[in-house]
Amino acid sequence: MAFSSVKYFGLSTTFDPLHKNLFSSKPCVSSFFSKKIALPKCDKANNIMSKKPLYVSAVSGFGHVNEPNESKSRDPLVQCNAYEASRPPISIEFDETVAAHKFKIGLYFATWWALNVVFNIYNKKVLNAFPFPWLTSTLSLAAGSFIMLVSWATRIAETPKTDIDFLKALFPVAVAHTIGHVAATVSMSKVAVSFTHIIKSGEPAFSVLVSSLFLGQTFPLPLYLSLVPIIGGCALAAITELNFNLTGFMGAMISNLAFVFRNIFSKKGMKGKSVGGMNYYACLSMMSLLILTPFAIAVEGPKVWALGWQNAVSQIGPNFIWWVVAQSVFYHLYNQVSYMSLNEISPLTFSIGNTMKRIVVIVSSIIIFQNPIQPVNALGATIAIFGTFLYSQAKQLEKFGKKDE
Repeated sequence: MAFSSVKYFGLSTTFDPLHKNLFSSKPCVSSFFSKKIALPKCDKANNIMSKKPLYVSAVSGFGHVNEPNESKSRDPLVQCNAYEASRPPISIEFDETVAAHKFKIGLYFATWWALNVVFNIYNKKVLNAFPFPWLTSTLSLAAGSFIMLVSWATRIAETPKTDIDFLKALFPVAVAHTIGHVAATVSMSKVAVSFTHIIKSGEPAFSVLVSSLFLGQTFPLPLYLSLVPIIGGCALAAITELNFNLTGFMGAMISNLAFVFRNIFSKKGMKGKSVGGMNYYACLSMMSLLILTPFAIAVEGPKVWALGWQNAVSQIGPNFIWWVVAQSVFYHLYNQVSYMSLNEISPLTFSIGNTMKRIVVIVSSIIIFQNPIQPVNALGATIAIFGTFLYSQAKQLEKFGKKDE
């Protein structure tokens, strides 16, 4: 009679593989084995009972025992070891899956930050040579819309299934997105990229203000306290900015307010909608383009654009056309990657990543454009960004508190 080899075998202490009761005071072996092998008697049940199931470790076999009429000698029994079920073997596949997921998130962040830095550089170059932020904003949305239409037509990306209810819910989100996008571009046309992003780091303060006044929400004390360094840091950076411009400052502030409303409309109106991620941002860009185009024509106009374009090309040369294409394409790509990353990470991780993105953009723009910056101005920026990080932590603690309730 042979026992087949096993890798792991659950052995309950209430099961007697030798067909004897474990609670018996007699030897725990069958009559057949008692004739062949002299085994010690089992201890009392209290000594052998385990509160946890046991797992038999991998063995080549339990041995072979011959029947009485067999002439071959039996093989010796092989010793088996066991361990408690609370310490199962470590799954290498699980560890590899976690590592792959972390690598994917890191790749998302690195791509997101790199694309954002490239966009901000070319966007500022274009605005310096061609100071028409309404047209520049329109071209950014047009490029993204064109890219996604081609992707859907060639089936590189799956075409979203939309209906009239989806479009109605998307409309207020698109209005807020359009205002925020244009306001940020106007700000960058008047002030340094670093200053715009320092002021935009104050968006959490606007989020709390709008939620309190319009939605009647209240927040815990740590979250309110986290706003102090945000507001203080932005104020310090603003009053010490060497090239301060009121239009640029107000553009960044309006952008903050508009994006807060965009997030609120998106959370309230888009719940339960099937479109998300990359396709959601594509639909948002297309609707924003339809909203923005007539306003851009009314505010600036084709005649002004034609004169400005000729002047830019005469000063910069053919590279100016490449700058316009680059800033338009990279604007869509960095937003697309950020929306795709939202499907893979938690809101807290995204918030921290957004804070780190601002740091990368500010430092990169200062190095590339060699903007003069005072130590006090740098201190204000650091305080504001650190406050944004504290805000994200306080926001997460608030969510945990609501879950516990």
